[in-house]
Amino acid sequence: MGASRFEVQSSRVHGKGVFALCHMPAGETLMEYVGEVISMAEAIARHPHDPEDPNHTFYFQLADGRVIDGLHGGNDSRWINHSCRPNCVPDEVKGRIFIKTRRPVFKGEELTFDYDLVSDEPMSDELKGRYACRCGAKKCRGTMLAC
Repeated sequence: MGASRFEVQSSRVHGKGVFALCHMPAGETLMEYVGEVISMAEAIARHPHDPEDPNHTFYFQLADGRVIDGLHGGNDSRWINHSCRPNCVPDEVKGRIFIKTRRPVFKGEELTFDYDLVSDEPMSDELKGRYACRCGAKKCRGTMLAC
């Protein structure tokens, strides 16, 4: 793992993105998603990170219900955007998240993974719209929510 293999740049998908500086084979661990590990209650209390864009956060929920807040102590991994056809996948190992390539990634390509977000609200067009996807994939499902 090394920061010299990717860099943060402006993204056509959303805001900033992480881009490959070299070819990376499938199955390679690229980086860890890091930040302050907090309870879900604390994440809710901190929400939103940006009142102007309340659905944009740097939270990553762990299997045990805790949350990694990449805004506090995070690294470049917090800038990886969502895609419905991602080239990376998050892998949880003992309460830590590692971003791995799911297929070969080519120099200049933006790193993405499927956020598969969940909500306590009933699925609706309005909810899907709040979490609209901008990935541009041919089979884009139109939302970052798990459907």
